[in-house]
Amino acid sequence: MAHRLYPRSWADGDGDGVGDLPGMRARLDHLGGARESLGVDAIWLSPFYGSPMVDLGYDVSDYCAVDPMFGTLADFDALLTAAHARGIRVLVDYVPNHTSDQHPWFREARSNRSSRPRDWYVWADAAPGGGLPNNWPSAFAATGRAWTLDASSGQYYLHSYSSAQPDLNWQTQRFARR
Repeated sequence: MAHRLYPRSWADGDGDGVGDLPGMRARLDHLGGARESLGVDAIWLSPFYGSPMVDLGYDVSDYCAVDPMFGTLADFDALLTAAHARGIRVLVDYVPNHTSDQHPWFREARSNRSSRPRDWYVWADAAPGGGLPNNWPSAFAATGRAWTLDASSGQYYLHSYSSAQPDLNWQTQRFARR
């Protein structure tokens, strides 16, 4: 049986009122591996990456970091080791549709139209006569529209969710490699 865990609310390891990775590790026996456990053999972790938390971690600003509210990369490694020792597999929620508007790629993309990561996001000119490029809706943007004008470049960027979550352009498939 698999179980989804939201790190922010599942287990607080340091007593600050916010769940974290050490808290999760400390309570793994409740899930699986122990005689009195729930019999969980896999956990799916909601995002715990670096994020400004506009969308509770789904607005990723650093895919290679653990947000400090959840702990450190060493804390994640310890959680993974402890889970595996109990026969619990770990699935990490990956967010490939968009980044945070605070991600270095997007910051550089909006710095000028010829920047290297510009085409890693979806940009469009205004419609003839001005205004939004089209009538596409956003899943939960306050405006209801999936386009936000970037005043510095004069183009709109696409966001299927919040305007703080610009969509990645999977048509180009030319993302940076670390």
